Amino acid sequence: MGAPAASSEPTLSRSQRRDAEARAALAPLAPGERPGAIIVAAAVAVLLGGANLIAFAAGAKIGAKHPAAGGVIVFALLMFSCAIGLWRLWYGAVLAFMALLAIITMLFALLLIEASNLLGFLVPPVVMAGGGYLFYKLVRVLGRIQMPSYPGR
Repeated sequence: MGAPAASSEPTLSRSQRRDAEARAALAPLAPGERPGAIIVAAAVAVLLGGANLIAFAAGAKIGAKHPAAGGVIVFALLMFSCAIGLWRLWYGAVLAFMALLAIITMLFALLLIEASNLLGFLVPPVVMAGGGYLFYKLVRVLGRIQMPSYPGR
């Protein structure tokens, strides 16, 4: 009697099996399909860029000083670029917007630490919850977008 024959397939852990099943269940986006999370993310990007420009034009001050025009314009262009990339379902734009969401969520968590009035205690959790939820919804969309293939693969 010999030892049992070894299987040619590697044994997968339970989490690896779940990951494989989740990947198999993801269907690529159909041509022209835009999930709701993409529409919301593109709208948020346009609103943030536009609101920033409008506030600057209206003379808004931060810490009793007017912000530099260059920074305002660069931020607005970044948001508008993200909105275009999100609308066109560019993998890199969705990934970049998700990174910005993560950074903004962390910054608002830090703002919550030094909150000194009621508004300071109410606004950060709302922004954190909204940004975190949108990030969560974009993860699945990112999985459905076909990542560009690299030459030689």
